[in-house]
Amino acid sequence: MGLEDQVEEREVLSSIFPDEITDVDESSYRISMLLDITPQPGDDTPPPTLLLNVKYPPTYPDIAPGLDISQPPNASKHPHLDVHEDKTRLLEALEPVIEENLGMAMIFTLYSSLKDSAEALITSRQHAEESKHEAVKRQAEAEENRKFEGEKVTRESFLQWSDGFKREIEEAKVRRVLEVEAEEKKKRGRVEEKKLTGKQLWEQGLVGKVVEDDDEEEDGVDAVVEGLKDVKVEG
Repeated sequence: MGLEDQVEEREVLSSIFPDEITDVDESSYRISMLLDITPQPGDDTPPPTLLLNVKYPPTYPDIAPGLDISQPPNASKHPHLDVHEDKTRLLEALEPVIEENLGMAMIFTLYSSLKDSAEALITSRQHAEESKHEAVKRQAEAEENRKFEGEKVTRESFLQWSDGFKREIEEAKVRRVLEVEAEEKKKRGRVEEKKLTGKQLWEQGLVGKVVEDDDEEEDGVDAVVEGLKDVKVEG
């Protein structure tokens, strides 16, 4: 156990990951891991790539290997995975797997478990974001629909509406009565303007005209009478 097992495992891993595995030194290497995820609509971010860094202690696999997680230089930042923030969480998820596989070659198993955990983490965050968007969308649709539904009628709301409607009717009747009274008052005012008092007749110069008209009428009557005196009745 120990060095011989490490060499054998390393050879097996090279056959499985011929392009993904890179030696760092005699006891250390890293394996590139391209995560298999489904992008969300409108998300053009490429799937993230992780690096599983492995270092064999002298007595591995009887004790746990040294593990670390990183990303390639200049890797694109993924909206649902931050290696700096998520590394501790992902490594802790590997601890039960290590305990179960002590004494056996376990790097391939750890690689597979890490890949599954990282992909599940991204997927869960995608679903959470989609659910949030759907909730916001449903809320907006509900608000829009309420504009066309109107308020639900209850006994209390009906009584409140009925009282308000009755008040409006009474107020309309009062306004109509006031309008009729105002109109009648205007009519009476016009009639009273036609009936001038003696003082108003005098102030407006109408008294002299009335007297002159009376004198002219009397003169006409006198002329007729004088004319009849000159008529001789035959017979």
